[in-house]
Amino acid sequence: MSDIPSKSVEKEAAASNSSEAIIDKFLDAIWMERGLSANTLGAYRADLVALRRWLAERDVSLIYATRSDLLAFIAHRTEQGAKPRSTARQLSSFRRFYRFLLREGVIKDDPTVKIEMPRIGRSLPQSLSEGEVESLLAAPDVNDPLGHRDRTMLEVLYATGLRVSELINLKQSEINLNQGVARIVGKGGRERLIPLGEEAQNWLRDFIAGPRGEILLERQTDYLFPTRRGDRMTRQAFWHIIKRYSKQAGISSKMSPHTLRHAFATHLLNNGADLRVVQMLLGHSDLSTTQIYTHVARARMKDLHTQHHPRG
Repeated sequence: MSDIPSKSVEKEAAASNSSEAIIDKFLDAIWMERGLSANTLGAYRADLVALRRWLAERDVSLIYATRSDLLAFIAHRTEQGAKPRSTARQLSSFRRFYRFLLREGVIKDDPTVKIEMPRIGRSLPQSLSEGEVESLLAAPDVNDPLGHRDRTMLEVLYATGLRVSELINLKQSEINLNQGVARIVGKGGRERLIPLGEEAQNWLRDFIAGPRGEILLERQTDYLFPTRRGDRMTRQAFWHIIKRYSKQAGISSKMSPHTLRHAFATHLLNNGADLRVVQMLLGHSDLSTTQIYTHVARARMKDLHTQHHPRG
């Protein structure tokens, strides 16, 4: 049997390599334009590779796919049980990709133009009551250096509404306790100054003055919340910490890595904060992203009205 690949195999390999190259070029371009995270870029790649493979089985090029090809792919995924939210995310990836090809002059028509996004309801973010937050904050054993670190992290997270990735990447040099602010580098490399609040400042001063050094011993790092090995904490490790303390605190609500961020925004709005101020504190580039919290605040007010009004 000959080891020489057939013409069709060579053609398929060449097409695959061409598609991979254009995907790489697209990802480089949107990274440069928007400063997207590695996770977001990875999701774009996964969506495009899934589409490329499905099209290749039908002898269709990713680059020159038509509207009918994309609709067939979406129908196939729906038959396989894909949820509307997942389909909408993939379609968003495809739109960015084909608009890039159009802008680069690779294609003349965008096949995604007349494809409508699936209708999806906006789910309300899971939050905690103020009492549940107090129980969670009180759960760590602050007599232990790691427990003191965990309590300080929870205090800072609730006081600032940071994303977990922003919290674990926070450096000591980005905290100004004299002014009571933290300088945060968020999505897209955008910087914002966040007030820390007196309680969080007190916990930070105590942590930096003692327990942080006990955790590091002779090791050196600028990361504010190190592990025993002197490394930066991972998202997964912090997620396990939150789950452990929520169990200790007897919190039955479903927790997520963003639960305290949601509580921060919800409690601010419940106590009269302006939506645009909350937008700036959360680091949202678009006000519409923040507006979902108004639904949370309205639901809270409705509950309070039902509970306390004589004709509720």
